[in-house]
Amino acid sequence: MQHGARNRALGCVVAAFGALLTGAGAPVVTEGHAAPALKDVVFAPHRAVYELSLDGTRSGSSVTGVNGRIVYELSGNACEGYAQSMRFVTQTVNQEGNLQTTDLRTSSWEEVPAKRLRFSTSTYQNEIQAEQTQGVARRTDAKGTATVDLVRPNTRQVKLAGDVYFPIQHSMAIIRAARAGRTILAADLFDGSESGDKIFSTSTAIGRESKGPVVSLAKGTNLDEVPSWPISVSYFPTTPEPGDTLPLYEMSYRFHDNGVTSSLRINHGDFAIRGELKELKYFEASPCKSPTP
Repeated sequence: MQHGARNRALGCVVAAFGALLTGAGAPVVTEGHAAPALKDVVFAPHRAVYELSLDGTRSGSSVTGVNGRIVYELSGNACEGYAQSMRFVTQTVNQEGNLQTTDLRTSSWEEVPAKRLRFSTSTYQNEIQAEQTQGVARRTDAKGTATVDLVRPNTRQVKLAGDVYFPIQHSMAIIRAARAGRTILAADLFDGSESGDKIFSTSTAIGRESKGPVVSLAKGTNLDEVPSWPISVSYFPTTPEPGDTLPLYEMSYRFHDNGVTSSLRINHGDFAIRGELKELKYFEASPCKSPTP
């Protein structure tokens, strides 16, 4: 796979990690703000670390080895919006024994409901910056269309037509669909990755709810006690070429009712990467503040 295509696949990880945690307990209520319904998705601040390894190659692939790590953090609340940061570092070895290090760094802030999205993405190849995107997306009407004001890679404005989902909004929709017993969720997704103007058509398959042993983590995470669903998200170009029916890449994972993701697998086409959840730490949630008089 060429470097550009691999970077696009890495960029879509941002979308899948849009929101990994939902509140399992009662919501925080402060003066001036009504309590959300118990079934509403409420994010909990956290830090999750995933160890990466090669999980198979297709015939003809030049990749012979992969290792790396994903570190993801979420902060904020439903009143002030949610901030995310992620660092995704992989070391890939080809058949000639050459090593390439890819370092994807992202940060974003998304208003709730999804009215605005600030995003910044940088990709480094062997410590040399290969791509950088920065901008702000804003809703322009009730139909879900948006306008993107880009600062990098160049200053310009982009119109996003159609009912476009932002990352956290998309993750919330997956959780709601899973709770409702739905098996398919189709959505056009924008996360600011690649050149900052791309929309990905996604199809999410949701399996039956399950409960059981998952991973051994620090005391207090209680993942084994939380119902979860097997999720598989396929990413397609919104303007596919004639006869092009295969996804650009696929991401599968186990999505727990409290929002934690485990058993991560990213299929790039000619090779696949597995991500094992190694660390999970919850942070104290910041309460919603009353408006200043």
